[in-house]
Amino acid sequence: MTDRHPSIAPPLSNHRHVVATSVYVSLRRESEMPLIVKDHTWTQNQNTVYISVPLKGVKPASVHVTCTDEYLKVSFPPFLFEVFLFGSINEERSEARIGNGVAVFTLQKRRDESWEQLFTNIDKDKQKQIREQAVLKVQQKEAEKSKAKAARIQQEKKYALETMMKLENKERDRIQKMKDEECARATAELDFWRETQRKTAEEKENQQKTRGTGPQDNQPVNQKTVTLMRNTGDTTSGQRSRKQTAKDLPAPRSAGCIQISFTPRVFPTALRESRVPEEEEWLKKQAEARRAVDTDLAELDDLREDERNPDWLKEKGDKLFMSGNYQAAVNAYNLAIKLNRKIPALFSNRAACHLKLRNLHKAIEDSSQALELLKPAVAANASARLKAHVRRGTAFCELELYVEGLQDYQAALEIDPHNAALRADSDKICEIIQGTT
Repeated sequence: MTDRHPSIAPPLSNHRHVVATSVYVSLRRESEMPLIVKDHTWTQNQNTVYISVPLKGVKPASVHVTCTDEYLKVSFPPFLFEVFLFGSINEERSEARIGNGVAVFTLQKRRDESWEQLFTNIDKDKQKQIREQAVLKVQQKEAEKSKAKAARIQQEKKYALETMMKLENKERDRIQKMKDEECARATAELDFWRETQRKTAEEKENQQKTRGTGPQDNQPVNQKTVTLMRNTGDTTSGQRSRKQTAKDLPAPRSAGCIQISFTPRVFPTALRESRVPEEEEWLKKQAEARRAVDTDLAELDDLREDERNPDWLKEKGDKLFMSGNYQAAVNAYNLAIKLNRKIPALFSNRAACHLKLRNLHKAIEDSSQALELLKPAVAANASARLKAHVRRGTAFCELELYVEGLQDYQAALEIDPHNAALRADSDKICEIIQGTT
């Protein structure tokens, strides 16, 4: 018997494929469904409910608990325990202990009463609503915890900065006290010296007066002397007054000559090959960087006017680095960079701190930024460029990127070819590269 409509009946192979696909989808859905745990136990008294849930061999780290006043869910894939509580509980006073293959929950009742059962009978819509409320409540708690943590971290940073400021003020007051004492001592010594000089001058003047008037009082006056005095009259008395005035004046100060010489700017190469334009550009760039200070920052509200200075914060970071407090040094450099992002030493020094803290990628970023700010390359910034190359090369080598690290070390050797330590480190990196190829 022939089929009048052969196109209507599907091929047998396609039919088998549809059946196999349906079975696969069904099995996959069943595998994705969690296994509901029903072999739990619970006990109660007038004010507390105790629930024990077996973990089925799942590690405690994989257990996730969601709890509200009327809902408790314990998820430990592929298992799930969920209960809509018969009464209301105080979740803040409740606690959970997970370990030894079991999760034990101690739930505090809001009212002292005995429950008829652990579960309450509610419809699916009510269950869905309770689940959604539980998720929202958990998300809200996490957001509050995150906000509280951020506030606590900010408060700790502020406290650390205030502590540093107090220590700095204490040190500054101590130095100022030493300066004041030294100034007072020097002033007292100067006053004593002046008094000594005055007394010495008075003694000398009295001695000169005594020598000039003593012998002449006992000499007899003859006629010739009287006649001479009559003839000369005012001329003799005028000369005597001028001599006396000359004796009262102090001796002139001794003259001297101070030689001042300036170091000439000598360029060993021809003028057309010299670095004068680059040096002038570098000096202009440094002057612009000193003027580019942003003081309109919220972090500066707690600082004094003299402390809102990138140079002061750099010195603070340098002292913290020398004392081994690398994270505090990073905080000081961060605030200085927010004030002025055009000072290369801030990025280079922060890269050194990141190297100590093993923040290698950040060390590479800061060293690269410092090298970018140290352009054009002139003799005045050669030392800073050498440090930045060495720090970036060290970070590359710590990340086992030896080729990139060798390039930085070679750049540092071009700046200082006679540095034996740099050459030794460069040779070691070459040996490592040759050994890995």
